[in-house]
Amino acid sequence: MMKRLLLIASLVFATTLSLHAQKFALVDMDYIFKNIPAYERANEQLNQVSKKWQAEVEAIQIEAQTLYKNYQNEVVFLSQEQKKTRQDAIVAKEKEAADLKKKYFGPEGELFKKRTALMSPIQEEVYNAVKDIADLRGYQLILDRASDSGIIFGSPKIDISNEVLSKLGYSN
Repeated sequence: MMKRLLLIASLVFATTLSLHAQKFALVDMDYIFKNIPAYERANEQLNQVSKKWQAEVEAIQIEAQTLYKNYQNEVVFLSQEQKKTRQDAIVAKEKEAADLKKKYFGPEGELFKKRTALMSPIQEEVYNAVKDIADLRGYQLILDRASDSGIIFGSPKIDISNEVLSKLGYSN
């Protein structure tokens, strides 16, 4: 009788747990973003401006290297005052390159600002679509399969990436 009661209690407990099981899904954010033309255009625009700015920085760095090489070749013929002037010019050119690099590529630099301006609206739209689907379907957790989260396997049955794209108006 005790075993039977324990078995029934266990079954009731297991059923209760399964009723409260959390629903979860996977998305592949890389896949989603690659299928949004505006995101790809913004990425290309960022790559182009980054290359342009990198070329500007490298041009100034080359100028600094040229000044240094010329200084090394002529140092034996220069007076102390001329040496100091040339050294100051080299240091100033190197500082100019470093400042420009920081301006463009630093943590709060122009590239960061441009990336934020271009990408944030698209990312926000995707986030809202994912949230709407989660609310609609009752998901408590949605993981990004593309991130380094340690997902070893995820069933395609729970991947809602195409549903997110459809909600955003991009069919696949």
